[in-house]
Amino acid sequence: MASINPYIHFNGNAEEAFTFYKSVFGGEYAAIIRFKDMNFEGSIHTEKEAEKMMHIALPIGKHDLLMGSDTPEQLGRHNENETRSKISISAESKEEADRIFHALSSGGQVEMPIEDSPWGSYFGMFRDKFGIEWMVDFDPRYNGQI
Repeated sequence: MASINPYIHFNGNAEEAFTFYKSVFGGEYAAIIRFKDMNFEGSIHTEKEAEKMMHIALPIGKHDLLMGSDTPEQLGRHNENETRSKISISAESKEEADRIFHALSSGGQVEMPIEDSPWGSYFGMFRDKFGIEWMVDFDPRYNGQI
């Protein structure tokens, strides 16, 4: 079966962001590739970007990956306040939802506090300190299986 894994881009702080995400979710990186590791004729990164992330992947749960990279300056900067797609986390318990919500939203901007929602789940929404938008949900009807 196909799977969907979010891939997010950063303006030079992907490693910092993924260190933060690893502190919340735990686990070990599945991949860390820096631009210097992919240095070939025609590479679009500059020498000062050699240590930046060309690709980084962090397993989340049993089957999912959160992936990302730094965008070389030559390709421009991402507007960190633009509307991006949200990453949705389905927790296995209310306690896990609270832990993830409060850890990831630390230093960010809460758009909807985590609480019982009108549609029957325990839900919250925020933009983290790196500008990435998240939704955290626990629905006892599905026990984290959506």
